[in-house]
Amino acid sequence: MVFCKLPALCSVPLQEPAVKGPGVGLLGCSKGADLCLTMAAFLKNITAVVSLNGPVAVTIYPLCYKDKTIPALPIDEQQVKIIDSNLLDYSDIPADAFQAPGNQSLIPLEKTEAQLLFIVGQDDHVVKSEYYATEACKLLQAQGKENFQILSYPGTGHCFDPPFFPLYSIGSHPIFHKRAVLGGELRAYSKAQAHSWPRIQPLIKLVTCKMHSYIS
Repeated sequence: MVFCKLPALCSVPLQEPAVKGPGVGLLGCSKGADLCLTMAAFLKNITAVVSLNGPVAVTIYPLCYKDKTIPALPIDEQQVKIIDSNLLDYSDIPADAFQAPGNQSLIPLEKTEAQLLFIVGQDDHVVKSEYYATEACKLLQAQGKENFQILSYPGTGHCFDPPFFPLYSIGSHPIFHKRAVLGGELRAYSKAQAHSWPRIQPLIKLVTCKMHSYIS
């Protein structure tokens, strides 16, 4: 994936008369979240990122920006768990992003000054999002960074929609497009929706003056 067009994309909302600036807020879920975090690592006008159950490593495709290439996180399809004849669990197929060789794919979050909000479901069966967020924040803290927050929700799976959207704990895997376990339990999911989403918009507004986020 070539990253060269994204700086121009981020400048689009700043050209709108209603937008005061000085920065852009991004919200992304799953693969969209890793793109948002990567943009924040390399682009100066990203001032806030909300990651919904996203990895903190480049996934699926290698990412190229200027003279730097970050390889995609390795996966091992042999680690797929068969729950029944029609249902698969892919949670163990990605390599550990904090151990070699997976650490070659880590997004250099230490480079960003953006405010980072990681919203993670503890029952995510697509991305080990709680583990990723926790370990990434440990690395940031070790480098003296304080620009991060984690909201972690038990009983909440990979899909993290706004309040009143229905839960789907089983669905098509976003990469392999096969019927897969996504995770989540209805009551816990509903509570997580109600608690997390009201905390997203204030963060974006706080650091961007006016709401102008891109949702991926």
